[in-house]
Amino acid sequence: MIEIEFENVYGAPMEALVGAYSGAAQFSPLSPGAQSLSETPAGSLNGMAMLAPAGTVERRYALALALRALKPGASLIALAPKDKGGSRLAQDLELLGCAFTESAKRHHRICVTQGPGDPAAIEAALAEGAPRLLDELGLWSQPGVFSWNRIDPGSALLVQHLPALSGKGADFGGGIGVLSRAVLASPKVTRLTLIDIDRRAIDMARRNIDDPRAEFLWGDALAPSALTGLDFVVTNPPFHEGAIENQALGQSFIKRAHAVLRTGGSCWLTANRHLPYEAILTPLFRRVTLIAESGGYKIYQAQK
Repeated sequence: MIEIEFENVYGAPMEALVGAYSGAAQFSPLSPGAQSLSETPAGSLNGMAMLAPAGTVERRYALALALRALKPGASLIALAPKDKGGSRLAQDLELLGCAFTESAKRHHRICVTQGPGDPAAIEAALAEGAPRLLDELGLWSQPGVFSWNRIDPGSALLVQHLPALSGKGADFGGGIGVLSRAVLASPKVTRLTLIDIDRRAIDMARRNIDDPRAEFLWGDALAPSALTGLDFVVTNPPFHEGAIENQALGQSFIKRAHAVLRTGGSCWLTANRHLPYEAILTPLFRRVTLIAESGGYKIYQAQK
């Protein structure tokens, strides 16, 4: 374990590698309620432990944000599993102009630096990982968000088959707002709550949707909330935690949708063809209809 005191954390690095951090301020965009590194004043933080993201652009962006936010001489402990970006951490810090030490433990690469890094390199990494308008889609997005630079094929198929909905509803795991935009095309929709666990996705959805009927919630769609008696839920549920497939995650989205729908309300669901969601849909809902199946995806309407 590296014996460096820190007051701030990004993500959930193994405590066996960085020490306990129960009292540290959280900065991960995937932790609802966390602080934002992009809004943190430069030179204000007394050290940070970071579980670095797996994606190259996202990882360098997070490292650059941390280096900018740290006080002079404060330590950044950056680590990641070797097969999820850890093997490239040293290269990232070299590109950012940092001196560092590197070690390996428990299948992780661990780098420790006091920065400060090369200002031009840091600014370049910040620019590369920043929000941007994707001209080909006409949507705002950011590296690190799910399917950040393309419309996910499952969502695209659901948009093609989604009817004109009405009443109040929710978009579980709404991302940058692709499904919500399609839902709000119906004038009979009175309210739509877009929920996503990624703050960056919520920020982008706010830019992509200008509609007073829409509300945006940075949070876990599976957590208890005030949502109840909904007329509809639309969802492209996740089925991975990191790089590991977890079918129970998508099943939990289905159960949550059932819980918040009124009797007679409908869940519109898109899923990869190989996922056996029928086994969870059929016992819960009064009627389950396969609406479409194409390109490795399937669309269901499940009525409570």
